[in-house]
Amino acid sequence: MLTGLARDGGLYVPESWPRFSADEIAALAGLDYAEVAYRVTRPFIGAALDAGTYRAMVEQTYRVFTHGAVAPLVELAPNHWLMELFHGPTLAFKDYAMQLLGNLFNHILGARGRRVTIIGATSGDTGSAAIEACRGREAIDIFILFPHGRVSDVQRRQMTTVDDSNVHAIAIDGTFDDCQALLKDMFNDPNFRDEVAMSGVNSINWARILGQIVYYFVAAAALGCWERKIAFAVPTGNFGNIYAGYAAREMGLPISHLVLATNANDILSNLLATGTMTQGPVHASLSPSMDILVASNFERYLFDLLDRDGAAVAQQMTAFQDGELALSQDALGAARDVFAGFRMDDAGTLEEIGRRYEASGQLLDPHSAIGVAAGAAKRFEASVPMVSLATAHPAKFPDAVEQATGIRPPLPAHMADLMERTERFDVLANDLAAVQGFVRDRLAEKEVA
Repeated sequence: MLTGLARDGGLYVPESWPRFSADEIAALAGLDYAEVAYRVTRPFIGAALDAGTYRAMVEQTYRVFTHGAVAPLVELAPNHWLMELFHGPTLAFKDYAMQLLGNLFNHILGARGRRVTIIGATSGDTGSAAIEACRGREAIDIFILFPHGRVSDVQRRQMTTVDDSNVHAIAIDGTFDDCQALLKDMFNDPNFRDEVAMSGVNSINWARILGQIVYYFVAAAALGCWERKIAFAVPTGNFGNIYAGYAAREMGLPISHLVLATNANDILSNLLATGTMTQGPVHASLSPSMDILVASNFERYLFDLLDRDGAAVAQQMTAFQDGELALSQDALGAARDVFAGFRMDDAGTLEEIGRRYEASGQLLDPHSAIGVAAGAAKRFEASVPMVSLATAHPAKFPDAVEQATGIRPPLPAHMADLMERTERFDVLANDLAAVQGFVRDRLAEKEVA
C-alpha cells in the first residue's frame, strides 16, 4: 500500500487468490456493508493489522456514507439491477475504496511515524475521492493531476475548492493519459520518489482494488447468487473497477461474465472484438472519466492471462507502447470467456439517459447510462441476474443529464454551494520536470512554514 507502484515499474498482485465457498458467500446475506467488507478483505491483510483494529477501521470507513445500505440495489427491469455506488462523500464509486485507503494510510503512517507525499492522476472522480480521503491528515501531502478542461465543472470544483493546506490540485495541459504517464514517470524516478517519500492512490495501488472487490460480493449475496450465476456490467476506463470484478470471480463468486462498457474511446472493447489494442488519440466525451486509452489495470489481468509470466507481460506492454498489443488466439479466447465488450457514443448515451428516465424516473449520469445499456445488451441468459454499476451521481454531470431529460439534477445538501466556493489550483505544462519542480517547491514551502 505504501509503495503503490513496484520499484521495477510493475503492479502488485496477490501471490494467490483466497477462495470463498458457496456457504461462506451465503453467510454474507443480510450483513451490513462494513461486515461484508471486513470478511472479504481480511484474507489479504494477513498479520499487517490485528483483527480488532482492522474491523474498527472498516466500520469507521462506511459510517460516512449517506445510504443505510451503502450500495443499494434498484431493479430496473426483470432481473436487471442497478447498484448505486454514489452514496459516498464525493458521489462516485471511487469513495468505496478511497475512504478505506485513507484510513489505512492514516493508521499505518501514524504507527510508523512516517510521512508520505501522495501523487495521483485523475480523469475526474479519483482526484476528488482521494482528496476527500486525505485532506487535513498531518502525515500526508497530496498532489492530484487532472486534464485541464477535460473534467466536468462539478468534478473540477470538488478538487479545487478544498482549502486544506496539504491538498494541491494541478491542471495539466493534456489528456488523462498524459497525467497518468507523468505519474508513472515520477514513480520510475527513484531519486525523486525517495526524496519526496512518494506514494499513490490511483488504482495502481493494490489497496484500491481491494476495496472495490467488496461490492461485487455484496450484490451477489443480496441476490442469492452463491451457487447460481450472476453477471455485471461495468463502465470502464482504467480497467480497475472491472478488474475488481475479475478478482471477485477468482475468489469464488459465480460470475458468468463481466460486460466491459466503454464510450467512443473503445480500445478495450475493441481488444475483445479484434484481439489487438492499438494506440490512438483520446476523444473528449460526455463521460470523461472513461476518456482513457492506456488502461493501467489491464496489465494486472494480462499477467494472469499470460500464465503469470512477468517477462511476457513486459514484452506485451513494450509492444503496446510502440503502438500495438496483440493477443494470441488462445489468450483472446480465454478473455472472451470472462469479458464481453460494449461500446456507446455520446448520442447513444443521451438517448439511454432519456429512455431510462421516461421508463422509470431514474436519472443516470453518462457513465452509468453506458453501464445500464451494456447490461441490457449483453444479458445472455434471462435467468442470470445482471447488475449494472452506477458509478457516479447524476449531479456530477448535470449538463448531459439536462440535455437528455430537461431536468438538471441538484447536488446533495452537503455540496449545495459547490459552484460558489473559491477555487484554488495551478495549471502546468505536460512536462515531467515542471511537475516535479512544483511538488518540490510546495513541500519546501511547507517545511519553511
